[in-house]
Amino acid sequence: MEGDLITINKSLRPLSRLYGWGVAFRNLLFDMGILKSRSYSTPVISVGNITVGGTGKTPHVEYLIRLLKGQMSVAMLSRGYKRKTTGFLLADKNTTSREIGDEPYQIYKKFPDITVAVDQKRTRGIEKLIGREAGKDIDVIILDDAFQHRYVKPGINILLVDYHRLIIYDELLPAGRLREPVKSKNRADIVIVTKCPTDLKPMDFRVITKALNLFPYQQLYFSTHKYESLQPVFNRSDKNISKRIEALSDENVLLVTGIASPEQMKLDLQPYAKRIEPLAFDDHHQFTAKDVARINEAFKALSSPKLIVTTEKDVTRLKDMNGLSDEVRQQLYVLPIYITLMQDQEEAFNKNILGYVRKNSRNSILVRDKDDHKAQDSDSSGDRPRTISFRNN
Repeated sequence: MEGDLITINKSLRPLSRLYGWGVAFRNLLFDMGILKSRSYSTPVISVGNITVGGTGKTPHVEYLIRLLKGQMSVAMLSRGYKRKTTGFLLADKNTTSREIGDEPYQIYKKFPDITVAVDQKRTRGIEKLIGREAGKDIDVIILDDAFQHRYVKPGINILLVDYHRLIIYDELLPAGRLREPVKSKNRADIVIVTKCPTDLKPMDFRVITKALNLFPYQQLYFSTHKYESLQPVFNRSDKNISKRIEALSDENVLLVTGIASPEQMKLDLQPYAKRIEPLAFDDHHQFTAKDVARINEAFKALSSPKLIVTTEKDVTRLKDMNGLSDEVRQQLYVLPIYITLMQDQEEAFNKNILGYVRKNSRNSILVRDKDDHKAQDSDSSGDRPRTISFRNN
C-alpha cells in the first residue's frame, strides 16, 4: 500500500524541528525576493523531489528526453552527484562516470545526440549552455534533481513522489526522509506519483488524489516502472543475447543494487524468477575489491541455473571493476527501466510538455527579442524578459 516503506524515528523529532526552521527560513528568503530566483527565455523543465532517496528521477528524465529529442534540440543539466570533478563540464565520447556522475553518464550513453552537462551551480550551468555558439540552438533544458535549487525558476516544475513513500505520511530529516516540509509541494506545476503497482484500482487513485490535496493549478499524474529485456554486460554473442524477464522462471537471481530504493525492483522481479537473492549497497556506492569478492562469493553460492542482475546506474561503476570472476562476467545482466503513465494520461502529459516548449522556445517565431537568452532576476524591473510559466500556458 502507499507509504508502506516509511519509517519514522520519533526520538529524532526535536532535531527535525530545528532542521525545519532552517529550511523554512531559506524558503522565506526566496519567497520575499531576498534570495533571487532567475528565469530564462530558454524553456526549462525541472524534475526533482523533496525526499531523500530514489523516486525514479532518471527514468522520468529519460521519458522527457525521448518525448522531446525527435522534435527539438534538448540539453540535460545535472549537478553530477558524487562526481570527482567540479564546475561546469560538458559530456563527450571520452567522458567517464567519475567525471560527470552515474546518472548523467548513463543518459549520455543512451542519448548521445543530446547535450549533457553538469554543474553544481545550475544558474551558471544554464548560462554556459546557452552562451555557447552551439547552445543558441537549444530548445529546452531539462534540470535533473533541481526541485530544491530555487536559484532557477523553471517554466515547468515537476515533483516526483514515491508511491511507497508518500510525502503526506513522512516527516522531515532526520526523523523521516523529507528534505522540505510537505507544503513545499505547492511549488510544483506537475506532481507525479511514481513506482505505482500496476494493479491499482480507481478507488486507490481517488484516495491518493484527495490525500495529496493539490491546488487547481497543479496537475497530478501516476506512473509505473516497466522493464525492458535483460542485456548482457560482457560476452555479447549469439549464445549470450538479451533475455526477457519472463524467461527467468527457472533462474536463481542475484540482484546487485547500489540505489536508494531497491525494494520495488525486487518486488517486480519476484513473480518472474525462481528465487531472488538481494545484495544491496548504499546509493551511488563506489564498489571496492572487497565488494567484488562479496559479489563473486554470493553468486557462487547460488544454485544453478542462475544469473546476476544489476541496474543501469550500477553497471556504469561495476563493469570496470577488476576481479569479477569469469562466472559472474558470463552471467552479468543489466535490467533497463522505463516508465509509463497510468490512467491513459500519457497523451495529456505529452501535449502539455510539448505545448509549453513549442510556445516558449527561443527559436519560436513567437520570440522576437534577440537577447532573450540572457538570464534576468525573476523579480527585477526594467527590461525583464517575459516570464515563462507553465501555469500561464
